[in-house]
Amino acid sequence: DIVNVLLFGGKKVVEEETLFDAVTDSALKIDGRVRFQDRDVAKYWKDSQINIALLGIENQTTPNKLMPFRVISYDGTEYGKQSRTENIDKKKYPVISLVLYLGFEQKWLYPKNLLGIIDVDEKLRPYVNDYKINLFEIAYLDREIIDSFKSDFWILADYLYQMRVNKNYVADKKFIGHIEELLMLMSAMTGDKRFEDIIDEANTKEVVNMCEVLDIVEARGIEKGIEKGIEKGREEGADLISRLNT
Repeated sequence: DIVNVLLFGGKKVVEEETLFDAVTDSALKIDGRVRFQDRDVAKYWKDSQINIALLGIENQTTPNKLMPFRVISYDGTEYGKQSRTENIDKKKYPVISLVLYLGFEQKWLYPKNLLGIIDVDEKLRPYVNDYKINLFEIAYLDREIIDSFKSDFWILADYLYQMRVNKNYVADKKFIGHIEELLMLMSAMTGDKRFEDIIDEANTKEVVNMCEVLDIVEARGIEKGIEKGIEKGREEGADLISRLNT
């Protein structure tokens, strides 16, 4: 859904059953030391057994000035794998990385290409290959584009858009297909651990939309407030009894 909306204008070009998990981690030898890097999401898009492309997705909640370096590293690793001797006769495929910026309080102001972040002597510039990243600022997409999402990602995109425009979120009753994954993402994105804490309860109650999710979150907040009030009352009562006995 993300790829179809952001790359193909909402047309259903990529079918779910044509996507297959790819290895997200890889090892690099830098300065004699082995270092590991890990993509957020990587999927092979296949036609029969032939790879059409490797699709990578990187989620960013805050802007990263060096994002072009990271994307080059991820993409280069996959191209390097295709250059190995055992793959020499296999059909070669492109690597397409999408960077999803999930912040809503400020825009992504850093350069989105290699030449924007490195210092290059003008005499060398003609020989330096530029590398641009496919960056999408979800909260800043046109409303029409956001409403093109058909999956649970619409809920996240709608949340980000509302928080940017209205500084407030009004939940929708759109059906949630993958409640646990959505709540984990909401928790990571907002820093509000209550989304993660209510996963078991949401599954037990068979929650199906964000209205029901927020009802549980609110109830948990009220419950904790009552518990704190009771505890504070106990402390004040104990203190009063202590003073009466002195």
